[in-house]
Amino acid sequence: MSGIVSVYAVFGSDEEARRIGREMVELGLAACVNILGACHSIYRWQGKVEEAGEVAAIFKATAAAAPELVRRIAVSHSYEVPAAVIWPISDVPDNYRLWIEQNSRR
Repeated sequence: MSGIVSVYAVFGSDEEARRIGREMVELGLAACVNILGACHSIYRWQGKVEEAGEVAAIFKATAAAAPELVRRIAVSHSYEVPAAVIWPISDVPDNYRLWIEQNSRR
């Protein structure tokens, strides 16, 4: 394993994705966040099938920082059950790994 992960999360609005994304980078929990933009989600919530617009984002972080990153996203998130999951990355170029390690604490 590379020691680098992506954290995938969705937000209720572009403003929320940008606010939380910036907060996580400023805290040093993520080296970067790519806000991918609008997506359409279909999901089951409280016994009903719902549909909503959301904004997807991918955070780049070290594996060591990722659990705290996910926890902090959840604290800042507007959803009762926020989606924030860690995706392991098996291999990355050395210069990319070093950049993430230098900019994502732990």
